[in-house]
Amino acid sequence: MQLLLTEMEQEAVTTKKMLERTPDEQLDYKPHEKNMSMRYLATHIAELPSWVPMILTTEELNFKESEYVPKEIKSNAELMNFYEKSLNEGLVGLTKAKLNQLEETWTLRNGDTILFKGTKYEMIRHTFCQIVHHRAQLGMYLRLLNIPIPGSYGPSADEPHIN
Repeated sequence: MQLLLTEMEQEAVTTKKMLERTPDEQLDYKPHEKNMSMRYLATHIAELPSWVPMILTTEELNFKESEYVPKEIKSNAELMNFYEKSLNEGLVGLTKAKLNQLEETWTLRNGDTILFKGTKYEMIRHTFCQIVHHRAQLGMYLRLLNIPIPGSYGPSADEPHIN
């Protein structure tokens, strides 16, 4: 379990740096009509850590049976509070988890259509990958708005030296 906790904590550092740069005045920004708004994207990134305890304590998520209502954020301060709460839920969930839970099967579906079926460990890792994926999308939004991009796995063009 410690490996997942360490990974979540390490990724949280970069995620926090990215989310902190989400400007209040650009929350409705979309770089293209097919993109989600920055508000929706940042909120989704912020909520993903809370998926960890949900995965650990359920057998599936069925989008047809669970009405998804995204949290409505109105400012960066609200976004950061939401992220901190979600991250804490994820870390606490992993702290309480038992190793054998990770071997249990978990399913993500939309009605009869199975989107994912595998172990809870695999779905937690998939959730971590989703955070990184969407964080990269947010980085492109920020770049297009000329907002400096923080370093993540090394320096960035805007921050050539990581402290």
